[in-house]
Amino acid sequence: MMARGEAGRVGEDVRSDLHVSVTVRKTGGRKVEVSSKVSAYYGRSIDRVTKRVLDAFGDQHVQVTLNDKGALPFVIAARVETALRRAGLKPKGDPRPKRTVKLTGATETERERLRRSRLYLPGNEPKFFVNAGLHHPDGVILDLEDSVHVDEKDAARVIVRNALRCVDFYGAERMVRINQLPLGLEDLDAVVPECPNLILIPKTEHADQIRRVHKRVLEVQKRARVNQPIWLMPILESALGVEHAFEIATAADTIVALTIGLEDYTADLGVVKTPEGGESLYARLRVVNAAKAAGVQAIDSVYGDVGDAEGLRAWGERSRGMGFEGMGCIHPRQIEPIHEAFAPSQVELGKALKIVAAFERADAKGLGVVSLGTKMIDAPVVKRALRLVDRARRAGLIPESGGSHG
Repeated sequence: MMARGEAGRVGEDVRSDLHVSVTVRKTGGRKVEVSSKVSAYYGRSIDRVTKRVLDAFGDQHVQVTLNDKGALPFVIAARVETALRRAGLKPKGDPRPKRTVKLTGATETERERLRRSRLYLPGNEPKFFVNAGLHHPDGVILDLEDSVHVDEKDAARVIVRNALRCVDFYGAERMVRINQLPLGLEDLDAVVPECPNLILIPKTEHADQIRRVHKRVLEVQKRARVNQPIWLMPILESALGVEHAFEIATAADTIVALTIGLEDYTADLGVVKTPEGGESLYARLRVVNAAKAAGVQAIDSVYGDVGDAEGLRAWGERSRGMGFEGMGCIHPRQIEPIHEAFAPSQVELGKALKIVAAFERADAKGLGVVSLGTKMIDAPVVKRALRLVDRARRAGLIPESGGSHG
């Protein structure tokens, strides 16, 4: 009986993807058939990508049929590899595409970088990947968890791995949301060698889950001989997870942020998630307090109504007022309102700039007391102003140099 494997998408509405079917035979060598509207332009490229993946699997008697709908090379390579694996074949070499995203200091991200917006991208939908960075989110999340059907987890893992090697996200922090453990550990084996900037850990309820992830990341980094920092962001999505917030936030020194998933949290409570958020107020404040106590960023959940820009902006403003530094988004049109909501007002920024200028003058004179006009400025107020001005500079609201004089 001949072994078969399939991967990818089929249908009239498919774009930037393809369908691959593989039949393993006893004889006959290789046979590759390609159907594509762009064969005249890219047929040779499709053949080269396919041959390279087949070479990695060794000398096999296989028939490969590709129905292309404008897929990029990294997608073609991923679908061919997945189809071969599903046919029961194992690679003898490295099937990964050539890396086009160079790993340099420029691809690393800072612990304290802006994380106002993070755009979720379904891990098995490469059509959303290529232009995601053009919308200027602070981060993109290549999602292997809830947005991926259980039967497509293996395919999404290969697509995301290849995307990390080949897709330019134009400065957005490259994040991956892995699956719940233990499946998430297999995700780490695939993606950590490609040096994502940050790993989101879903359904976190205990600190030990973070320690297991942290340990696996270090093991894979050592094995792959990569040393770029990979940050962690636990997602609290249950009443138990919220109650363990501080223990989770301090479970590893690579944790940079703590976030909450309100869809699952409200389901766990048995209540309806509302635009006002009263039902989750306790949990969100608990997350903010735990994050601040642990010295990491507090990041809010997503706002689910893509068409309600005013509701989103209001949610974001309340979120910022509670102490959150950003939130998730599920559509590019949410990015700008989120950035506006998490930006200080002109009044706030003007006051902070005056306080920072007064602090700089006092510091230059060797004075331990900061005064502004006839008022003494307490140290916590100065600290808050310095932080606000720093974030405003990072967001491009004031120049990198100067701007605090007045």
